[in-house]
Amino acid sequence: MDENNEKVYDSSSIQVLEGLEAVRKRPGMYIGTTDVKGLHHLVWEIVDNSIDEALAGYCKNIEVIINKDNSVTVKDDGRGIPTEIHPKTKISTVETVYTVLHAGGKFGGGGYKVSGGLHGVGASVVNALSKWVEVKVYKNGEVNFIRFENGGHTVEPLHVIDKCSIERTGTTVTFKPDPEIFDTDIFDYNTLMVRIRELAFLNRGLSLTIRDDRDLEDTTGETFLYEGGISEYVKFINKEKTPVHDEIIHLEGEEDGVFFEVAMQYNTSYNDNIYSFVNNINTHDGGTHEEGVRRALTRVINAYARKNNILKEKDEALTGDDVKEGITMIISCKHPNPQFEGQTKGRLGNSEVRKLADNVFSQGFERFLLENPDSARAIINKCLLACRARNAARKAREITRKSDLATTNFFGKLSDCKSKDPKVSEIFIVEGDSAGGSAKKGRDSMTQAILPLRGKILNVEKARLDRALSNEEIRTIITAFGTGIGEEFDLSKLRYDKIIIMTDADVDGSHIRVLLLTLFYRFFKPIVEAGHVYAAQPPLFRIMHGKTRKYVLNDEELEEYLKSLPENVRSRAEIARMKGLGEMDAEELNETTMDIEKRVLRKITVSDCVAADAIFEKLMGDEVEPRRKFIEENAGYVQNLDI
Repeated sequence: MDENNEKVYDSSSIQVLEGLEAVRKRPGMYIGTTDVKGLHHLVWEIVDNSIDEALAGYCKNIEVIINKDNSVTVKDDGRGIPTEIHPKTKISTVETVYTVLHAGGKFGGGGYKVSGGLHGVGASVVNALSKWVEVKVYKNGEVNFIRFENGGHTVEPLHVIDKCSIERTGTTVTFKPDPEIFDTDIFDYNTLMVRIRELAFLNRGLSLTIRDDRDLEDTTGETFLYEGGISEYVKFINKEKTPVHDEIIHLEGEEDGVFFEVAMQYNTSYNDNIYSFVNNINTHDGGTHEEGVRRALTRVINAYARKNNILKEKDEALTGDDVKEGITMIISCKHPNPQFEGQTKGRLGNSEVRKLADNVFSQGFERFLLENPDSARAIINKCLLACRARNAARKAREITRKSDLATTNFFGKLSDCKSKDPKVSEIFIVEGDSAGGSAKKGRDSMTQAILPLRGKILNVEKARLDRALSNEEIRTIITAFGTGIGEEFDLSKLRYDKIIIMTDADVDGSHIRVLLLTLFYRFFKPIVEAGHVYAAQPPLFRIMHGKTRKYVLNDEELEEYLKSLPENVRSRAEIARMKGLGEMDAEELNETTMDIEKRVLRKITVSDCVAADAIFEKLMGDEVEPRRKFIEENAGYVQNLDI
């Protein structure tokens, strides 16, 4: 400090973090978050190293094990990390890979032609953020072992611990995440399984096994091996849907070291499922590979329809939205030098891939249409129906805009909040006018808006957008949200941070909640994915003893709370089953379901889009048989069924 009591800025102000300290200091820079998503990211960093061995042609089997102590083991039969002393670091190459940032064989001219891990930080980041890491390398008839502790410090340098068959090669990594870094250290089996299955689809012929040793009842695990690759992925996604054509179209090609493939099939639904990947990384935001395919798809279908006089000269051309209705498509690109846009690798930016994707797809798809005229006509007819529905939806949108915004009818339904700041505002979508009345009286009018619904809304799983827009309740929801819908949808215009579904805790209430969730998932999917949708949890029981009033959500909580009371208090406690929302007064509704300090909300998330799509199709679609089968298989798990 100087005499003016100001901080001196000199060389001593510059902090130099040694080794892996930077990773522990700013973990979010390397794995995005330190919540459950970041926790699972550690597994993917190690698995991706094994996948890269498979892409290079040296690995056929990968196994992921969640151990009893909640550590994770990843085994592969690749070449094994080199064990020699590294010429630059003067320590073993294994230790270099796990303790030096940006050390790897993935920068070009190294050990990998194509790779998902591009920065050479995966293994060292996992080490930095783990309580301990153990690595075994099987190579040259020897088992090499090294152990790190407390953020990447080497406690056992690489040494030989055993002999093995000369044919056996590979790497086994076991790590325990550091609980001081992460909000939780409990791995979710389903989250890991979904990604493992996806990787098996994307890498045909590669066997991936996942096992949960915490589950004492099942020690066998699941193995995924798909010789058909992404064609089997399309078949898996479409298993609950009705296909428009029997064949799964599979197209592939290679140019300048870039391998590109597409698998697709149309179904009778009104929604598209297009998933794109680059070097096994899911490019959620698309990119040049997806743009090339979409452009070619629209052009080829229009050209075929014109040439065969299905689309008349006076008819307008089909748009990109028309040709993607009901399509399930997987796009996979293997690129030696992908350029991703954004820190999360969500979008591919390589301009040369657009032309490659267009060429490979258009040539293959044109050939398919010519060789399969019946399937071609079925696809074109599907697109023409989508075109007519799009035009009808546009007209309905225009009517919706004029009628809902120009009349006071909409504002008579919505009791809006006074605040215009979306970050603090929330809207309760309430079942029935009576509950809506109590909710209006019990709310905080500054930040809480109330929108009562009359009856059950349309099941949009069985309806196109044009029909949905003719439903008054759905039009009201669209207007209240402010985002628009379809082509005009804009998430940045959402007027509320929280959209809270508030229905009775009975069968009718559950049905209304599912109808609303179907609407949100199909027509407002980005709202769900961004975490804006919640379900209120009204309590089932009220317990009174003395001056204490306690609300609990279910029978389990009731039993647990009663056990916590002294015997003399428990015997005098009055237990009342709560009435429906409409029968609660404003004070009760506020205290149990609306007060920010006391309420319980369930956040609606979509961790597996494929599974979510399948369950909506199964339970809300036109086909009765899959729904009946689901009910038969799961009826035994339902307790306290309200019939």
